[in-house]
Amino acid sequence: MNKIATVIIAALVAGALPSLPMTPAAAQEAPMLLPVDETPLSIRRDGREVARFDIEIADDREERARGLMFRTEFPDDRAMLFVFERTRDVSFWMHNTPRSLDMLFVRENGVVATIARNTTPFSRTPVPSGEPVRYVLEINAGMADSLGILPGDRLVHPIISVTGE
Repeated sequence: MNKIATVIIAALVAGALPSLPMTPAAAQEAPMLLPVDETPLSIRRDGREVARFDIEIADDREERARGLMFRTEFPDDRAMLFVFERTRDVSFWMHNTPRSLDMLFVRENGVVATIARNTTPFSRTPVPSGEPVRYVLEINAGMADSLGILPGDRLVHPIISVTGE
């Protein structure tokens, strides 16, 4: 390798040069990685914590549309919280999502209304909320059962307190 190539590669690795732009197709297939919120989300029943997750918050149209698409890795202690501007019926799908998920559909007051368990990866079949909701929490498939999460449990997090009550 010549000296110029070595310098360019070193500069790229160090972040001194801008990277080449992604093609639209490559950008579509890149997973969206949102920052982890500083406050964990707690799921509570009868005043006791049932589960706790570090969360990524998808609260705008683009983030909600991309969600966990293309994500092959997602820790069991992590969740993605989808926040809608208003309470309404929602449907999710698993298009371009390579891992099965549990979807918790949550009312404006933070109470879990319904749970869609073990969704089918890559499916385009809608997964409906079943009633108007304000939030959806996605966790790895099987976690709702293994942690004992049930409809009627309550999600506790500042974003829910602020927008939901």
